[in-house]
Amino acid sequence: MQGGGRNQERKDKPVILGVGVDLVEVNRMQALLNRRYAARFIERVFSPEERAVCEAATRPAQCYAARFAAKEAVAKAFGTGFSSGVSPGMISVTGGERNRPQIHLSQKAREYAETRNVSAIHVSLTHTATSACAVVVVETSGSS
Repeated sequence: MQGGGRNQERKDKPVILGVGVDLVEVNRMQALLNRRYAARFIERVFSPEERAVCEAATRPAQCYAARFAAKEAVAKAFGTGFSSGVSPGMISVTGGERNRPQIHLSQKAREYAETRNVSAIHVSLTHTATSACAVVVVETSGSS
């Protein structure tokens, strides 16, 4: 590419920082929900809003699986996985069965996003009877 004009134009536009995809088997989530310490797991990993939406769902395991996939996909899009002090409980997926899902970050996850100038996080969830999938695209401001 020639010239500096293109790079100058790009500075003010969002840039993709990362893309994350994750797939969770619904039967594995169901097995987790059937375990002795399921309540502890759910409370540690899912926000009160996530729990309310999933418990009201026709198939709670499917709902939890989709949200867990989204948390993993965010961590992958950040390029960190669940490290740097970021855990699944710091990433929340809001929106119900019929509402557009959105990602909300708290604590270290929010701090990490701020250091990377994250300007938007886009998420798409889908599921079948056996699998739940999430795709996440993280944008950063072009002036990072």
